Amino acid sequence: MNDRVYAIFEEQQKDRGINLPDAKEKLKALKIETPSWGYGDSGTRFKVFQQEGVPRDPFEKMEDASVVHKLTGVCPSVAIHIPWDRVDDYSKLKAHAEELGIAIGAVNPNLFQDDDYKFGSVTNADADIRKQATGHLLECVDIAKQTGSKELSLWLPDGSNYPGQADIRQRKHWMYECLAEMYSALDDDMRLLIEYKFFEPAFYHTDLADWGMAYHLAQKLGPQAEVLVDTGHHAQGVNIEHIVAYLLDEQRLGGFHFNSRKYADDDLIVGAHNPYELFLIFYQILDASRDSDPNVRRTAEHISYMLDQCHNLEAKIPAVIRSVMNVQTYYAKALLINYEDVKKAQERQDVLACEAAVREAFEIDVRPLLYAVREEMNVPAEPLKAYQESGYAEKILSRGKGGASW
Repeated sequence: MNDRVYAIFEEQQKDRGINLPDAKEKLKALKIETPSWGYGDSGTRFKVFQQEGVPRDPFEKMEDASVVHKLTGVCPSVAIHIPWDRVDDYSKLKAHAEELGIAIGAVNPNLFQDDDYKFGSVTNADADIRKQATGHLLECVDIAKQTGSKELSLWLPDGSNYPGQADIRQRKHWMYECLAEMYSALDDDMRLLIEYKFFEPAFYHTDLADWGMAYHLAQKLGPQAEVLVDTGHHAQGVNIEHIVAYLLDEQRLGGFHFNSRKYADDDLIVGAHNPYELFLIFYQILDASRDSDPNVRRTAEHISYMLDQCHNLEAKIPAVIRSVMNVQTYYAKALLINYEDVKKAQERQDVLACEAAVREAFEIDVRPLLYAVREEMNVPAEPLKAYQESGYAEKILSRGKGGASW
């Protein structure tokens, strides 16, 4: 990076009243968990498009994830999905990850691919199937304990397609009963992150359809249960940053599954379609980190940032790197908001000044800041370019086609 370019950038931010050393430290502290399934073959409802070189097993997924961490410096953990990442010995998988300089992160149960779950898992009218689903949840808690993971990330696909198909209120009770058993199995330093989605795969009603239901369920289960916000799991036009602000204030925001969508849950590269939304989400989080209430500040500072993406057409590792870089970019922009100016404008009820104080930061080119931070972290200034020049993409072609998929 040109030192003169950064010096100019630094002076500009100083004139705006921004503490740039503080922003740099926050950028260095940002951690983004990548998903094991983001490295494997994936597709649409219609077809899985196989690519050469994708991992053939969870161990190779860890190898790819370690390359992302080596080039970015901010992806030290990998979320796993069970049974996609089931192995005979989880201590070996953990050791393999640690040898590569990374760790196993959130464990994600799968309650949507077994034939028995055709009419639901933890809300199924068949008590034996509910017991089977609960057993899988308990299995995942045990896997988390074996791998050293402190988080269970849970998405429930249960729902119905037609009016009268299901007893909605009864299913609510069954869901709580099963999750309460899972919750009771957590160690004291573990937490359950509850995800929601307003539709799909069911089209009439979804048992856990929105953030309010997830929040209420978390409250009933206990303090180790929190809400996970997937940025693709909302209806068109929903104000996600409002949901984020509310959950922060209630001290129940536990994590994110970052992705991007145009129409529904497209699981595309985060920031690809609505980068301003991502920026505004970080604005709410950083604003909460300045709150007078220490509990709100603590919530804002202990959010798990995770990618949840399935790259159907693009090469897997570059797509993950691009997603990580996009998150860094809009987090960096949010760090450059002059929060004091925003508060003063709010007190004056100067609508235009409020909006301008936020937008000004979004329009700043933060590449000098990101280059400087990466340089200090001893990682490439341009991680995507570094990957393309590394030869790793050519090396893994020897894996051939037919790797692991979801």
